[in-house]
Amino acid sequence: MNKLFIFLFISTSLISQESDWKYLFDGSSLEGWHQYKSDKMSEAWYIKDGELVLNSSNDNISRGNDILYEKEFSNFELSLEWKIPRGGNSGVFFNVVEIDEVDAPWKTGPEIQILDNNYFFDTSQQDLLDYLKKFNGKNEKLSNYHKAPALYDLKPIGEIKYNPHGEWNHLVLRVDNKKNEGSITLNGQYVYSFPLYGKEWDKLISRSKFNSDNYFSGLSPDHIFYTYAPYFGKFQSGKIGLQDHGWSVRFRNIKIKELK
Repeated sequence: MNKLFIFLFISTSLISQESDWKYLFDGSSLEGWHQYKSDKMSEAWYIKDGELVLNSSNDNISRGNDILYEKEFSNFELSLEWKIPRGGNSGVFFNVVEIDEVDAPWKTGPEIQILDNNYFFDTSQQDLLDYLKKFNGKNEKLSNYHKAPALYDLKPIGEIKYNPHGEWNHLVLRVDNKKNEGSITLNGQYVYSFPLYGKEWDKLISRSKFNSDNYFSGLSPDHIFYTYAPYFGKFQSGKIGLQDHGWSVRFRNIKIKELK
């Protein structure tokens, strides 16, 4: 009797834990998704073989087809798989808020970088292009602040279990505002944690290109790392987003669990 009770208890607990997860993309429908600051879904995204795919030119030029899930989340665990082509670039946003005067989701919501860490490069940087030719296109200069799965320009990666372009990577983003802690796990390996607000969060932003300090404004020549984003990282809840950065990125099994 006791063994049967224990078995039923464990089985019920496992079913309950699984039922806590909700699919944002289940491989068959785009319901709940829309293009940033639009009431319609971008036509650049399509479903193939249960995967959410961005139809793009693989040129690193965003065409504004960033998409968001309709619901806002505050405390959650997000799980998804992503695959990028050679040289590819994309991202996953959280805490995105659609504001009239803000033209891109990354100007409010922080980004978890999705990238081909080995072969990505920015084609506008001629010095980097010249350097890369010596290594058959392999990028050995890319900052750990900009490799997957860094918190873009804020929190660098260390040693990671990373699968190269053309293979799937499993990302888990945990955001717990009650504990003021976010964390990233990639392919089952804990990568890093980060604050979500307060002095330590403000310190991360102050050392990034999202610094709103007017010192960077109007410099001649322009400060190459500066971007005007006064609302960046100011919110403790918002929408989940997927980035269009000009590459045919693929996603599958996008699901979320709200923390109690």
